[in-house]
Amino acid sequence: MVRRNRRWPVLRSYRREFLTRIAMPLGGIGTGTVSLGGRGNLLDWEIRNRPNKTGETAENYGLRDYGAPSLFLVCARRLGEARVLRAVEGVLRPPYEGSHGCQAAFHGLPRFRRCTFHAAYPLAQVCLEDEDVPLRLRLEAFNPLVPGNADDSGLPVAVLRFVLGNPGDTPVEATVCGSLCNLTAGAERSNRFREGDGMRGLFLAAEGGDVLAREFGSMCLLTTAEDVSCKPVWPAESWRRPLLHLLDDLAEDGRLDGVPGTQNAASLFGSLAASVVVPPGSETPITFLITWHFPNRYNWAPREIETPAGKRLDPEDRIGNYYTTRFADAWDVGRRVIPDLARLESDTLRFVRAFCGSDLPAVVKEAALCNASTLRTETCFRTPDGTLYGWEGCSPTSGCCSGTCTHVWNYETTTPFLFGDLARSMREVEFLHATHPETGAMSFRVQLPLDRERGQGKAAADGQMGCILKAYREWRLSGDTAWLRGLWPGIRRALEFAWVPGGWDADGDGVMEGCQHNTMDVEYYGPNPQMQGWYLGALRAAEEMALAAGDADFAATCRRRFEQGSRWTDENLFNGEYYEHEIRPPGSAAAIHPATRLSMGAGDLARPDLQLGAGCLVDQLVGQVVAHVCGLGYLLRRDHVQTTLRSILRFNFREDLHAHVNHMRTFALNDEAALLMATYPRGGRPTSPFPYFSEVMTGFEYAAATHMLYEGDVEAGLRVIAAIRARYDGQRRNPFNEAECGNHYARAMAAWTAVPALSGFRWDGVDRHLGFARVPGNWFWSNGRAWGTCRIRADRGRIRARLLVLYGQLELRTLALGPSGRIEWPRGKRVEQGSRLEVVCGGGDA
Repeated sequence: MVRRNRRWPVLRSYRREFLTRIAMPLGGIGTGTVSLGGRGNLLDWEIRNRPNKTGETAENYGLRDYGAPSLFLVCARRLGEARVLRAVEGVLRPPYEGSHGCQAAFHGLPRFRRCTFHAAYPLAQVCLEDEDVPLRLRLEAFNPLVPGNADDSGLPVAVLRFVLGNPGDTPVEATVCGSLCNLTAGAERSNRFREGDGMRGLFLAAEGGDVLAREFGSMCLLTTAEDVSCKPVWPAESWRRPLLHLLDDLAEDGRLDGVPGTQNAASLFGSLAASVVVPPGSETPITFLITWHFPNRYNWAPREIETPAGKRLDPEDRIGNYYTTRFADAWDVGRRVIPDLARLESDTLRFVRAFCGSDLPAVVKEAALCNASTLRTETCFRTPDGTLYGWEGCSPTSGCCSGTCTHVWNYETTTPFLFGDLARSMREVEFLHATHPETGAMSFRVQLPLDRERGQGKAAADGQMGCILKAYREWRLSGDTAWLRGLWPGIRRALEFAWVPGGWDADGDGVMEGCQHNTMDVEYYGPNPQMQGWYLGALRAAEEMALAAGDADFAATCRRRFEQGSRWTDENLFNGEYYEHEIRPPGSAAAIHPATRLSMGAGDLARPDLQLGAGCLVDQLVGQVVAHVCGLGYLLRRDHVQTTLRSILRFNFREDLHAHVNHMRTFALNDEAALLMATYPRGGRPTSPFPYFSEVMTGFEYAAATHMLYEGDVEAGLRVIAAIRARYDGQRRNPFNEAECGNHYARAMAAWTAVPALSGFRWDGVDRHLGFARVPGNWFWSNGRAWGTCRIRADRGRIRARLLVLYGQLELRTLALGPSGRIEWPRGKRVEQGSRLEVVCGGGDA
C-alpha cells in the first residue's frame, strides 16, 4: 500500500467507484482554476476567464486527438531491467463506450491498477500503485489557502509534487514527464524552454493577434528539479504519431530528445521531463508547477463588435483581473512563488491542521472546507482594485446569474470569517455604488464596469435587507467604526427604501406587506416569514449601527418598528407549528413601487400565483440564523422559533425520495435523504406555488441545519448536514461542487455557519470581545483577519483555556468561556501571531 503523507491532514479518502466524480479545484481566489480528478488526472481547465466545465472528452479544447490539455507520465526501471511506463493516474472507470471507442482523454495509455484519493481541501493526495511498476507513487497537489491573506490565497498556480517511493532493495531510475497544451490565443503561439530563478520549464504564450482576447496570455509548466530534458513542441504529425513518438522517446532512455529554445507551437503540446534515481527503501519528490496569466476578463455580458479583423469583444466591457496586476506573466508567477513555496505550504498546513484537529464533527469540517473551494473557482473573481465579485454559480462554459446577486450571496458565511477584507469590499459595492443615491433602492445585480452602476436596477427585498445585516456583521468582525460611518448614509437609505410609497413596508409598521422580489425568483405579496426575518434582522442591525453613527433618532425608529413587527409576526403568522405566508394581492401595479417588481412573478395581481401560502418553508427563519451569527439575539419568540425548526425537520426531511414528486430541477433523488424546500402539511397548497417548492438545494438546507445547531438541536442539525454530504460522495456527485443554479454555487458556502454555531464562537471587534459558548472543547476560530484555536476544559469547578493565535493578532478586552466564565482586561490584552494565552476562571455551572 502506498503511504500517504502523514504531515498532511485527511478528512476523507475515496477509492474505486467513489473516484469517478471528483474534481478538486486547484486555483486561487479570483484566478480561475484547473481541477484534480479522482484518478490524479487534471480536468476542467477554467483559467481563461470563463468556466469550462466539460470534463475530459475527445471533443474538448479543440483537441480531437487527445481530449485534455495535460498528461503526466512516469517511466521507471530497476537497474538492469526494462523500463515501465504509466500515465500517472488510476485506471479509467466505466463507461468505456463511444461511437469511435473510449472517449476519455489519452484513453489508450496504461495506468496504475490501484488508486486512493485522500483530501482535506485544499490538500489532496493521490496514492498509486501497481505490481508491474517498481515504484509506488504519491501525487501531492494543492494551491495555497491562508485565511486572512487573500493575496497568498489568490495565486494562479497548481502545485503538483510527485513523490516516488522505492519499496525494493535496488535503486530505481525514474522520470516524471509532464505535457501541457498551449491554451493561449494569438496570431501565433510559441512554446519556449527557459531556465533561471531556481526553476526550469516551458513558457507557453500567445504572440500578436487580439491582445484583448479572453484567451490571450501565458502559461508555464515548471519544475524545481535539476536533471531536466525537454521537448518544447510535439511535431505536427497525423494519426496521433506525436504521442507515440513521445512514448518511444521516453521508453528508450527515460529522457526527451527535444531541442531547447523557442519553437512555433503549431501542434500545441510541449513536454518537460525530470529524472532522478530513487534509492532503495526511500522516497524522492519531484515538484512541478502549472502557472497561468490571462489578464482579459470581461463583464457579465460583454458585447461583440465588428472590426476589420472580424468580431471581437467590446474593449469597453473589459474589466481585467486583480491577480494579473501582481505578475508580469506566467513565468513571473513561478519566479515569485517558488522561493516562497515552503512558507506558503507551511501556512496552508497550519490552517488545515488547526481546523481538522478541532472538535468539530468530521462532516461539518468536510462541508465547510469543500464549499470554501467555491471562492477559488470561476464563480468568483477580483477586479484590478481587489474587489471581490461573483456569479451565483457557473454553467458549463459561462457564468450563471450575474451581478454578485444579493439574495444568493446573503447566505454564505465563508468569506467574512476567512477573508474579511474581501467581504468588506462587497459591502462597499452594495452601499456606495449599487444603492440609488436618492431612492435607496439597491440593484440586486450590480453592473460592471462599476462606473455603469447607479442603483438603477431592481431591488430584492431579502437581498437588500440581508446586505444591511452583513454590513453590521462586517463592522463587528472588523471593529472598524470609521468604515461603518463611511457606509452609513447608504445603509440608512437602503432601509428607508422599505418605507417609500408602494414599498415593502409602506405604512412603516414593521411588517413587509408589499411586492417582495426574492431569492425564489418571484415576488411574494403579503407578510411571510422569510422576508420578515430578513427585515426584522435589518431593523435590529440598523438600530445598532445608527447608534454608532450618532443617529439616535433613527435608531429609535428602527427599534420601534422592530418591536412592532416582531410582535405582529408571532401573533399573526405563527400557526402553532411554523410560520405561514399571508397572501395579500396588491390589486394593481399602481400600488407597487416599480423598482420592486420584475417580470418573473405573478401576472394577475388580483390573484397572484407563484406564492408560498400555507407552506412550511425550509428557510423561513433564515433571518434569525443570520441574526445569531451577528450576535443580535432573537427576532421572534424563542419558543416559536424552536417549534418551527422541529416542524421543518418533521415535515420537510425525507429519509429517501423514492416517492417524491418533483417537477423542477433534481439535486437529490432515489435513496438519498434531503430537506425539501417546502411542504404543505396542513393542505392549502396553491395551484401554482413558488417554482422551487419541490426541489432540494444545499444552501437552503445548510441555513436550516445550522440554525438547528444554534438552537441546541445538534443531533438534528448534523443529521441534515450528513445527508447533504452523503450525496456528494465522489460517485454520485463531486464533493467539491455543490450545484444549484450552476456549478460551485455561492449559497452553499453557508456551510461555514456550522463552525461558529457548534463552538458558540463570537468575536466582536468593536468591544474586543471573544467568546465560546460550548465548554469543554478544542475549537477552531476565525474572524476574517486572524485565526487559531482555543482548547477549553473544565477542571474542578474552574475553566481552563489555552488560546492560540496562529495567524494575525487579537486585541482583547474580555474573554467569555461558557455561560459564566469571564475574564476582563480593562487596559486590553494583545495576543500576537504565534503566541498563546492561558487563562483560568471560575466557571459556575459551566
